[in-house]
This record gives sequence, structure tokens and C-alpha cells, in this order.
Amino acid sequence: MTGLEITLLYLVAAVLGVALFRYFQLPAMLGYLAVGVVIGPNALALAGDPATVQHLAGFGVVFLMFSIGLEFSLAKIQAMRSLVFGLGAAQVGATIALVVAGSVLLGWLAPGWWERPLSYGVVLGGAMAMSSTAIVVKLLADRLELESEHGRHIMGVLLFQDLAVVPLLVIIPALATPGSHLPMTLGWAALKAAVALGVILLAGGRLLRPWLKLVVRRKSDELFMLNLLLITLGLAWLTQLAGLSLALGAFLAGMLIAETEFRHQVEADIRPFRDVLLGLFFITIGMLLDWRLVLAQWWVVLLLALLPLLAKTAVVFAVEQRRATPPGLSLRTALWLAPAGEFGIVLLNLAAAHRLLPPQLLSPVLAAAVLSMLAAPFLAQHIDAIVLKLVANEWMLASLQLTDIARKTIKTQRHVVICGYGRCGQNLAQLLQEEAIPYVALDLDPDRVAKTRATGRNVVFGDAARLASLQVAGLTRASAVAITYVDKRSALRVLQLVRAHAPQVPVIVRTRDDSGLDELRAAGATEVVPEVLEGALMLASQTMAVVGVPLPRVLTRLRAARAERYGLLRDYFHGIDDPGSTVEQREQARLQPLTLPAGALAVGSSLATLNLHGAHVAQVHRADGHVLQAEPELVLAAGDTIVLSGSPEALALAEDALLGGD
Repeated sequence: MTGLEITLLYLVAAVLGVALFRYFQLPAMLGYLAVGVVIGPNALALAGDPATVQHLAGFGVVFLMFSIGLEFSLAKIQAMRSLVFGLGAAQVGATIALVVAGSVLLGWLAPGWWERPLSYGVVLGGAMAMSSTAIVVKLLADRLELESEHGRHIMGVLLFQDLAVVPLLVIIPALATPGSHLPMTLGWAALKAAVALGVILLAGGRLLRPWLKLVVRRKSDELFMLNLLLITLGLAWLTQLAGLSLALGAFLAGMLIAETEFRHQVEADIRPFRDVLLGLFFITIGMLLDWRLVLAQWWVVLLLALLPLLAKTAVVFAVEQRRATPPGLSLRTALWLAPAGEFGIVLLNLAAAHRLLPPQLLSPVLAAAVLSMLAAPFLAQHIDAIVLKLVANEWMLASLQLTDIARKTIKTQRHVVICGYGRCGQNLAQLLQEEAIPYVALDLDPDRVAKTRATGRNVVFGDAARLASLQVAGLTRASAVAITYVDKRSALRVLQLVRAHAPQVPVIVRTRDDSGLDELRAAGATEVVPEVLEGALMLASQTMAVVGVPLPRVLTRLRAARAERYGLLRDYFHGIDDPGSTVEQREQARLQPLTLPAGALAVGSSLATLNLHGAHVAQVHRADGHVLQAEPELVLAAGDTIVLSGSPEALALAEDALLGGD
């Protein structure tokens, strides 16, 4: 086949495979793997030897590691350090140790067949320790569980797994050396990795930001993309020169760019390269799979798929229990993390390239990993049922949570149920409080709930998309329900529940734009507030007022536009540069409560005398429940809860200034 014919074959196969798997709501990555099996030399043999495209496909791993580097944020690591370096490190370490121990035992029992127990154990343990970030995060997002307590535990472990890939990329090639030289090889590889890391981070950090600023001033997207590719592949080449992997250099490049203001633009620009090349990489992995060997050893494949699932579930559950985590949360986290991941396949491919795994073992292990990943969406659908069946006190914990909500709302009448307590929900609650209108807010972020409850606000931990949470929040006694987040699927679920159990209660829904306005109104929304169109109305009203249109006419125009359900504003000409999504600013101002202990420096001082380093005081809550406005002459007392507003850095400095005399 000519080069063009091979390219067309890959494109047709990839399109058909991905379309089929997406039709069944399965990850695209599994479609690429299936395509590779079908067109590979062990099936239809349409594509010939996979080695012809493996070099190009290897760049998919390079750009994947670059994307992981972009996500590496010291602030994120610091905020989740207990979960990342506690739970995550324990899970990866315990899994690898368990597999290495089993491999050494097997080598002792079958020395002729299991020739390199330590190498096999490290490779298989590293691959088994990985979970699929892409699959798990998507499933959690679809189920609206990313901000739940088990979602935070899962994200902490996934973050450490991504970081653990970096040393494994160094260790696995070193294991290919003879046993007598292995310690020296590992030590030398670690030294080279440390030197490369130090030089690239120190030198690159000083050179990269000014260079990218210089490139951006040229205002050329083409030049920016060329420099991005040059930086990524250049650092990958430097680490390869040092005897390390290409992927390590790409990871370092991503880390460097993550610390610049160009991170989000880079992430959007690099995604097409990453996704296409990574798809090509997984096609070549599928081509390595010998289905005849798999069929001949189907029981081995099934065993290799089930044993890691059960073993990793047991490891994560044991680690969580060691941390005194409730059994229900422990089991739920363990089940989500049990299936294999894409980095496990990357590590297996690297081991095969260095001949660390024999072919008769590689195919069953790869097939088992793919089977495990295929099972992940189906397992996710039954996790709640499994936890409720196996954990005796899960019903009790759920009941206690609902009881906590009911205890805080049982005396509340004619209140507003606020679904979601993000920025929009907090603004709504503030305005309702100023009008003396009672409210109950439901939110799934435990940190946010804990912080806001410390200020005396009526916020409880609960899922607004579940009937039990809405009922104990007093749905039937409420005067209105406000859905303040922009997830349409969840909003439709809440609307369905409200219309079925409290049809008399009006529901106001927030949405990003007008794309779901008619569907939400048809589902029973009393009012739908699209941010983009409301922003356009406010901009138009201010503009008309400035140019001299009388205020009554401006108000009439606004009322007419809303009465027509934004009919005049909902159609517009789409352009090629219309944004597909918005990105939150990392340094956005936020609120932070702080309770003053008796020995704090700020006790006895007035607000006017305090240096809060750019932050400011929004409100002061007395220990007796009174809420005071932040007047300059207000003197702070022990037990006051101060609501600070500012950037994360300003809040940290202000906290030190307020507590410094403790």
C-alpha cells in the first residue's frame, strides 16, 4: 500500500470505529483499540506491520504527557495534598508492592517460566496501579459527582497516578539492563532525570515567559503554534539525548507553560494534535493484540481482567479504611478506581518495546486491560447499588445526611430553595437575605458548605437532583425554586421532580445561552434566565441611556424583550471565531470566612487600622448571630467571623495579618 492509501485506511477505520463506540456511549479510546485489532496483522492484516506508524504514533504519548504537565498546578497539589500524597501515593505504592510480591512468589514457584519476576512485577504493578482519567472524569461529570466527597477522593488519586507515570517512564527502560547492573542503572537514570528536571525548570522558567510574550506581540497564530511545537518537541528531544524518554521532556514543557498566562490558549491549540496522534497510538496498540492467542487463552484473559479489579478495589478500600474514611465512601472510591487506564497501556507498550514482557504474556494482559476499561461505564451504573448492598451503615449515613437537612429547614416556610451555591447562588442568597426572604441552599461541595455555614448562612450538603434532598429542604412549603448552575441535564431532572411532587412551586432556571430555553420552559420552568441575553439587555439599556433615550422608553424595551422571551435577541449570525466554552480565571476574587480566636492580633483593632494586603472585609458576623456591615470604625472581637474578599494570595496575606499575634 502507498503512504496515501495507508493514511486513508487509518482515517476511515478510525472514523467508523469511534462513531460506533460513541453511538453506544463508550469512550473513543476503546474505538481506536478495536480498530487496531481489526485492521492489524493478527486479523484482516490491512495495515501491514504496525512498526511503520509507531514512530509517528509515539508523539501521541508525547502530547498526552504535555497535557498532563499543563494540568500540573502547585496550587492544586497544595490544596489536595492530603488526598494526592496520602491516599494517591498509598494506592499506587501498595498496588505495585502487592504485584511485585506476587511476581517474586510466582518466580520462586515457576523459575523456568517466570524468568524475570522483579521486572515483570514492576511493569505489571505500574500498569495495574493506573486508572483511566479520561473515562472516570467523564463518567463522574455526566453523573454530576465531580464535586462530591468521593469525587474529590478519586480526583486526588488520579492526580497522583498521573504524576507517578513520570518516574515509571524512567524506571521501566532501566529494568531492561542485566540484573547485576540494575542498581547502578536505576541510580544513574534517577540522577539524569533530576539534573534534567532542575536545568529545564530553572533555565526554562526564566526564558519561556519573556519568549512567549515576544511571540504573542507578533499577533500571529501560526507563529505561536510553531513555537509551541518547537518547545514541546525540543524539550522532548533534550530528555531523549540525556537517555530518558520523550514523554518526560513533554511533561516538563507542559509544567513550564502551566505557570504562564498562556496556559489556556496553549491547551486549546494543542488538543487537536494530541487527540489525533493519541488515537493513532491506540490504533497501533490494538494492532499488537493477537486475538487468536486471546481466544486460545480466554480464561487467562478473564482472570487477568477480574483479579486486578478485585485486587485494586481491596487495596483502595484498605487504604481508605486506614485513613478512617467511612466504609461507604471507601468502597465507592475503590470501585470507581478499579478499572484499568490508558497510562497502563502506555507503560505496557514501553515495556514491550524494551522486551520486558514476552509476547505470549503481552497480548492477554493488553486484552484484559481493554476489557477492564470497557467494563468501567457498566460498573459505574451499579456502584451505588453495590455500596448499599455491601455496606450495612450506608443507609444510616444517607438518612443522617437527610436528617441534618430536615433539622435546619423544618421550621422554614415560604422560603426559596436554591439549587447550587456557586457565585450565582451566593449572589441570589445575599439579595434574598437583604430582603428578609428565607432560603435554603443545596450544594455538593463539602468545603464550600463548611465555609459558608461558618458565617451563619443556611447552606446544607445535598444533591438537588435527588427527590429526597428536595423534600427535606421543604419543597412543598417553598415559595420558589432557583436552579443557579448551568448544567441542563440536572436542571431538567430538578424540573421533573418539582413538577411531579410540587407543581404549584415556581421554578427559575439559569442557563448560559438560549440553546435550551424552549426545552426548559417545556419541562415546566416558570422563568429561564439566559446569561448571554440578559447581559445583552443590560448592555443595550446602558447604551441607550447614555446616548439620550428616555429612561421610561428604555424600561419599556427591556420589559418587551423579556415578555417576548428574548425573541428579538435569540437569533444571530454565527462567526468562525465564536467561542465554544468559557474558562474561569485562576486569580478570580473569592470570599473566605475567618473566625478570630482569642489571641489573634486583630482582636481589639478597628478595620481602618488593619493592613489586609489587597483583600477587604465584606461582612462581620458576631458570635451572637448579629451581622454587621464592614464600617471602618468597627472594632473586632474574639469569636467574630470575618468574611474576606480578594484573590487567593491576598486572602492568605490578610489571614496572616489578622491572626499574626496568636
